[in-house]
Amino acid sequence: MTCTNCARHVTEAIQSVSGVLGATVSLERKSAAVRWNSVAQENVSAVIEAVKRAGYGAKEIPADACGTNCTCTDSKHKDWQFNLWLGVAVTGGLVIGEWILNLAMAPWFQWLSFALAGAVQIFAGAQFYRGAWNQLKIGNSNMDTLVALGSTTAFGYSTWALLSRIHGELYFMEAAAIITLISIGHWLEARVSDRASGALKSLLNLAPQTARRIQSAVAVENKEFDLRSFKPTAAAPAEEVEVPVSELKISDHIVLKPGDRVPTDGVVTEGGSAVDEAMLTGESIPAEKEIGGELFAGTVNLNGRLVMRVTATGESTALAHVIAAVQRAQTSRTNIQRLGDRVSSVFVPVVVAIAVSAGLWWGFAQESAVKVFATLAPYLWTAHPPIGVAAGFIIAAAVLIVACPCAMGLATPAAIMAGANAAARRGILIRDGVALEKAGKISAIIFDKTGTLTTGKPEVAATLEIQGPKLKVESLAATLARNSTHPISQAIARVSAEQTNISEWREIRGAGVEGKWQMTDGSWQMGMLGSLRWLKESGVDLAASEKFIAEWSDQGATIVGLASENNLLGLFAVRDTVKVNAANVVVQLQQQGLKIYLVTGDNSQTAAAIAKQTGIAPENVFAEVRPEQKAEFVKKLQAAGEHVAFVGDGINDAPALEQADLGIAVSRASDIARETADIILLKSEITAVPEALGLARATLLTIKQNLFWAFFYNALGVPLAALGFISPIFCAAAMGVSDLVVIGNALRLSWWRN
Repeated sequence: MTCTNCARHVTEAIQSVSGVLGATVSLERKSAAVRWNSVAQENVSAVIEAVKRAGYGAKEIPADACGTNCTCTDSKHKDWQFNLWLGVAVTGGLVIGEWILNLAMAPWFQWLSFALAGAVQIFAGAQFYRGAWNQLKIGNSNMDTLVALGSTTAFGYSTWALLSRIHGELYFMEAAAIITLISIGHWLEARVSDRASGALKSLLNLAPQTARRIQSAVAVENKEFDLRSFKPTAAAPAEEVEVPVSELKISDHIVLKPGDRVPTDGVVTEGGSAVDEAMLTGESIPAEKEIGGELFAGTVNLNGRLVMRVTATGESTALAHVIAAVQRAQTSRTNIQRLGDRVSSVFVPVVVAIAVSAGLWWGFAQESAVKVFATLAPYLWTAHPPIGVAAGFIIAAAVLIVACPCAMGLATPAAIMAGANAAARRGILIRDGVALEKAGKISAIIFDKTGTLTTGKPEVAATLEIQGPKLKVESLAATLARNSTHPISQAIARVSAEQTNISEWREIRGAGVEGKWQMTDGSWQMGMLGSLRWLKESGVDLAASEKFIAEWSDQGATIVGLASENNLLGLFAVRDTVKVNAANVVVQLQQQGLKIYLVTGDNSQTAAAIAKQTGIAPENVFAEVRPEQKAEFVKKLQAAGEHVAFVGDGINDAPALEQADLGIAVSRASDIARETADIILLKSEITAVPEALGLARATLLTIKQNLFWAFFYNALGVPLAALGFISPIFCAAAMGVSDLVVIGNALRLSWWRN
């Protein structure tokens, strides 16, 4: 593959195979990742055959060959270096000979030009001719077709004129310059693309190649022995052995010294230290890690010795998921790009027809062509069109070269790559190009409360005993809450360390937990711990606790009740603090003209208190909403004509994230594999929400600008070349410049600021 159009053809070929759910083709890596339908039988040979039918070659890469420490991302500008040096040397020499030393008409120089230009055609041009031939065999055409035809036209005519001893100008320099200038354009394009994909390369290089694994000093290798007779003489001391990361297994223990990069995901089992997670999450402040703290591959241990137990390896690590998400975003296609693809698919045949027509016009009706040229020249610029037998060949070559659709093919992927990398550096993962498009159309944003507008680390602020000893109420509530992972349940679980016998425990999403506990007389009673709405619906009388509920709800606390047999035993006021920048984020989004809503399963008083602190209008606050009802609320807004973004922590928000036009998950690194969200914020701060939306809109605008300039360039260049106002050499240079303009415009996203 030599250009983005090649990648498009390969993608379409793979996706035509039965059972293929999708394909991600990377021009830079020269590889394709194929996703199969869950019920389909994987057929790799069919994929390879489809790629070959499309005019390209393919072979299977072992799954472990392109993991987290992938080495198959070498810069593709190296592929063009030989073309660059050979072409520049030859073209430079011919330019000096013709334009400076005036040797163009000298017979010996013409033969030298033939030999040198021939070398460029054979060696530097081989890549273009090979690509054009592969497409011709299957009845297709691409950018290589235009380059090969244009250069061959100039070289073929000049060779015929030289051998026929026709006295006149030859175009060997132009033939060499076409291939040289386009090779330079590809080389520069690849260099700039390397820069655009810098964040991905940084991620790929984060994880180290080796790790210090702890193992016993007594090792038995390839020896058979009887365990019954094996008697160690002393306790075997542990030792640190440096091993390749690929050899690590789940539950291995690894030593991390200050300055070490974490080789894979794990949990701290010994020691304490600060860990820099900036490259992975975008969080500049180091995270303090103690026993039980989670560690992620690629992060840096700063100032203490840690021992960690491996919990994930290879493609299962958070870093690998981040890399996969960035790669998926970079190689994805937008609806806008599909329009460009459809235009490009018919572009080459149309250009060839124009080139042939223009060539015949200048070759057989030259007087008419020159008359039109002379009529337009006063309105454009002074030029010297080709005259004589060669005119038709040179005009045709110019049209073919100036029309190369590189800029058209680069317009969207260059912007998506730059935008995805700029987002990744900020700890924002954008799922694909379609998510970028959707982000640019958002008119309303719905926020979840717990873990989104609030810190997600609630604490029990007060307890009210209704029946029974206080210690028993706390013990029973803590026991019921202990098995739940919800932040409010975990807060209640910390109020008591006592354990009560529980059976038939289950969690009711969006409501609470229930289970049977054993009484002192040996009997069992059903206990419920959860929201007041759920308890009330279940027949629990809350009249005796109205004062407590009102007092703490006004302070923004969530009230959780403990009940048994429809009797209220106690209440817990659980308070979760609003995030520091939440109010500022709401203001920024409102200034962008977006409607802000708060939807929560909490009671109305608590929801109103949180809304007041964050600046959300009371009429846009909806409380006591179940998780499945959140998705219904999204549908309601969509039916009213709104383009909705839902921002949640992903715990109970999957239905709403999926239903929304744009799902934004406020997540921690361990949760980045969530497939329901379009945008994932690797740090829990929601300051990234307006930043993510702003960057997405900027990327979408850049795509539109690039497509405009690409189409404008071709729409202007083709007729000018057909009318004789621009030469083949200028056309080749202009084509390369158009590519750089498109990529350069995309790179502006690297310095984007909200």
